[in-house]
Amino acid sequence: MDEAGQLGRRMLGEFLGTALLVAAVVGSGIAAVRLSPGNVGLELFENATATAGALVAIILAVGPVSGAHLNPVVTIADRWFGGLTTRAAVGYIGAQLAGGWTGAVIANLMFSRLALELSTKTRSGGGLWLAEAVATFGLLLVIFGVVRSGRSSAAPFAVGAYIGGAYFFTASTSFANPAVTFARMFSDTFAGIRPSSAPAFMIAQLVGMVTAVGAVRILYPRVADVAQEVLIPHPQPAPRPDGPMGTTAGHRHAGLDPLKER
Repeated sequence: MDEAGQLGRRMLGEFLGTALLVAAVVGSGIAAVRLSPGNVGLELFENATATAGALVAIILAVGPVSGAHLNPVVTIADRWFGGLTTRAAVGYIGAQLAGGWTGAVIANLMFSRLALELSTKTRSGGGLWLAEAVATFGLLLVIFGVVRSGRSSAAPFAVGAYIGGAYFFTASTSFANPAVTFARMFSDTFAGIRPSSAPAFMIAQLVGMVTAVGAVRILYPRVADVAQEVLIPHPQPAPRPDGPMGTTAGHRHAGLDPLKER
């Protein structure tokens, strides 16, 4: 398969994976409210459990195709470390946004709601914005830390566990994903977010991403050596010298032990 065809295949993986993720987030939120009306704590637990479990399965399913970024901040960070070309990163982000929107529509329809409805749920305030920055920082630290330590096979479970936990330890319930934030604007349900609240969430997520990139650089100076394996190893074109600051994307040094000099 030529490079364009391979990128298209990977974009399809990102589209389908993000669509299923948002369907899980929104759909389980609707189901939770119907199953446990008036019990917000139980509703959140049900939403978090379903999302975390679905996320593990989705990463395992599409990860061998695209790496299962399913999240623009993961894609941008991986581009910064040289794991993707700019063209691939733009394609991934477009696929994630389209997939997220599709997932919200599907979730609405599954529960006999309007296909598209703007959320009226306001989520605003300094504490929530800080929570989104913290949630995103932690997510990227988990992803790149696990991959750089040579335990890529554990990444789906680590990410699922982190997101499930972050639903409860962050004030914002851990969106930590601009594509999911965008998609949740189109469902006026438990998981929704008012369109006027979404931009601040996305800015906070980008702040968390930038902070995480700096921390990962310090903790794992040679993270670029495994950038092409995020979240889990997947087919890649031949390495190209277009990584940040002139580094070669995904270049692997002969004899490199991933547990050393990380």
